[in-house]
Amino acid sequence: MAIKLGVVMDPIKSINFKKDSTLAMLMAAGARGWELSYMEQADLYLQDSHCFATMSRLEVRNDPDDWFRCTEPAVRSLASLDVVLMRKDPPVDMEYIYSTFLLERAEADGVLLVNRPAALRDASEKLYTAWFADCCPPTLVSREISHLRQFLGEHEDIIVKPLNGMGGASIFRVRREDPNLNVIFETITDNGSRTAMAQRYIPEISLGDKRILMIDGEPFPHALARIPAAGETRGNLAAGATGKGVDLTERDRWICEQVGPALREKGLLFTGLDVIGDYLTEINVTSPTCIRELDSLYDADIAGVLMDAIGKRLAER
Repeated sequence: MAIKLGVVMDPIKSINFKKDSTLAMLMAAGARGWELSYMEQADLYLQDSHCFATMSRLEVRNDPDDWFRCTEPAVRSLASLDVVLMRKDPPVDMEYIYSTFLLERAEADGVLLVNRPAALRDASEKLYTAWFADCCPPTLVSREISHLRQFLGEHEDIIVKPLNGMGGASIFRVRREDPNLNVIFETITDNGSRTAMAQRYIPEISLGDKRILMIDGEPFPHALARIPAAGETRGNLAAGATGKGVDLTERDRWICEQVGPALREKGLLFTGLDVIGDYLTEINVTSPTCIRELDSLYDADIAGVLMDAIGKRLAER
């Protein structure tokens, strides 16, 4: 009997066909004969403690001009599915948090959630690095501007960023002599009312911000080093970085060994570690990307490996 897989994602008609990791997952599931259902965040609702959604049957294909077909939407219980991929992009705002509670009710009805809703709430992509401090650069999390100034005075060259951003949005490099440091700190903290993160600047960013994909706590053996564009310090493809495939270093593998068991225990089946030089900087749990790029570089099928891991989890139930 075919596995029934649902996906919660941003509008499928608006995705980047060449780069979208969720589409890669759906194509891998479809290749296995799994039944696909599509829904967006607004389609979820709760009634009498059970999670329902207005969802469509979905067919996907590897065609840049015609990559999906949907049936007319209909209301169904998420309990009718075997597994649901939660692939809604950040920000992790209150609507996102509410959705995780709804999906947790589907989990209570026996549905496998990838990733687990409680873990999506607990493992903040920036803050969760604090559980692996030996892997990370010196880091400060505060909304107090005086703390940021003190941290800058200690390290002289730092990166500051919001806790709920993605794609390199609102990331600043600040040096002690920067004439704009006060306005940067005021902006990043909204004048002391919003918590932000500061990390010591890592010069090896020039070699790329490595994205390491983890499936059930195990790393794909190659990373995508996202090399900043000229004049940039942000290693994000959305900010103009260039992707280059690299083998994992001994230090990369050590970081994966520290983080992997905790990811597995939390039910974070698919994640992306960001590593600059020797340091872990973020743990991406909501909608990690770079599957398509790494597949192309290494003739791989990362989404297929993920589907096999999902199938194994379902078989063990």
